[in-house]
Amino acid sequence: MAIEQVIITWAHLVSASIWVGGGIFLGVVLAPLLKRMSFSTEERLELMIKTGRRFNKIALPSLVILIATGIYNSHLVLQSPEILFSSSYGAFLITKIILVIALIVTFAVHIRVFSKDVEKKITERQIADNELQKLNRKGMILGETTVVLSVAILFFAALLDAGI
Repeated sequence: MAIEQVIITWAHLVSASIWVGGGIFLGVVLAPLLKRMSFSTEERLELMIKTGRRFNKIALPSLVILIATGIYNSHLVLQSPEILFSSSYGAFLITKIILVIALIVTFAVHIRVFSKDVEKKITERQIADNELQKLNRKGMILGETTVVLSVAILFFAALLDAGI
């Protein structure tokens, strides 16, 4: 394996660790901890939004690196387009691509739902309780969906790596 491929694989793995590990931390560690600390819904949402924005400063570049290195790695294996449609590797890769597209859409919706305007309204206490509850629920669903998709993508990456 050439040193270039080692560096690309390393960048792919580090980026996956940041993306998936950070998502799991936010959803499995931070969110339940904030809830148990009896913060109000407004305070929890405000903290989660601020933490999410800070995390996105490394998460978004990691996602871009993951996609770029993933495309590069797939290009090395796919010598011809027929392989994509006539092998288990191709089927797993197509499934992974669909999951990545779903992940990008979910992530974009999550960012849109918790826009700067929404964050400002939460911070200034200008959102009704029922709207806060809806936002909280949307955040939980979108966050959980992002983590589930990310873990599923990792599973398909393992299948591709194993050459099954």
